[in-house]
Amino acid sequence: MSILIDADPGCDDALAILLALESGLDVVGLTTVAGNAPVEDTTHNTLAILEFLDYDLPVAQGADRPLIKRQDTAEFIHGENGIRGELPDPSSRTVDESAAEFIVERAREHGDLTIAALGPLTNLALALSIDPQLPKFIDRVLVMGGAVAHAGNRTPAAEANLHADPDAASRVLQSADPTFVPLDVTSQAILRPQRLELPATARGETIREWLTYYPEDSRKQFDYAGSPIHDAAVIAHLTDSVLTTERSYLQIETDDSPSRGALVSDEFGVASEPANASLATDIDEQRFRDALRGAIETTL
Repeated sequence: MSILIDADPGCDDALAILLALESGLDVVGLTTVAGNAPVEDTTHNTLAILEFLDYDLPVAQGADRPLIKRQDTAEFIHGENGIRGELPDPSSRTVDESAAEFIVERAREHGDLTIAALGPLTNLALALSIDPQLPKFIDRVLVMGGAVAHAGNRTPAAEANLHADPDAASRVLQSADPTFVPLDVTSQAILRPQRLELPATARGETIREWLTYYPEDSRKQFDYAGSPIHDAAVIAHLTDSVLTTERSYLQIETDDSPSRGALVSDEFGVASEPANASLATDIDEQRFRDALRGAIETTL
């Protein structure tokens, strides 16, 4: 299984990348997008994370803004420049291709590519515009995004990734038969540092900061028992099948309204429409913790 990670690091993205690499997944490259921070920062963070973990993989810089709406970032959650912890200044550089071009090239090269989309879906929407036949070369698309029964974390109705670019997310939904992994399950993807023996080193402290990146007032606001490692839930499903999914008819609100970016699931079939995507409905919390703990212990 060849995997491409499209991300906007981000502390939970960093842990998702760590989990993917230390678990031995065949990661063929990473693409970056504006989301948790501007794309220049998320790209720098991606290169720095790879250097921190001692991996050399191609990275393509992607979209610096949504397809239509104004850019919205989340440094207030993830820290200055979009990530916490002490990271090296990266010595590597991005490839010449844009993220959208890189996605198309890798998909056609491998023929059965899995895409783990951990940020706004702008790059994937642009890739679909470049090559409408792209879904033929993709095995599956897993998206960290949306909130169904769970309240949104960017607006009362919308999760941050889908709110950041709902038009792109809607395009991906219409074309790529994705699996959405919403806040309903990722809010339970928590690994407290107390469950690990993190060394009192700069490396150990950086991982501790990634595991506890949510500010205390935000944890209280969302009633979280710790810092949810949202994006790592997607990767843990690839490594350890931690999610329960079901087919559903989904829609993403793109109108300029208070519900813009909301993910709507037709749970009871009232729309009489065929299923167009999959939706994660439950997570094996213990299996998730074991997977992430094992990957962290491997890299220490």
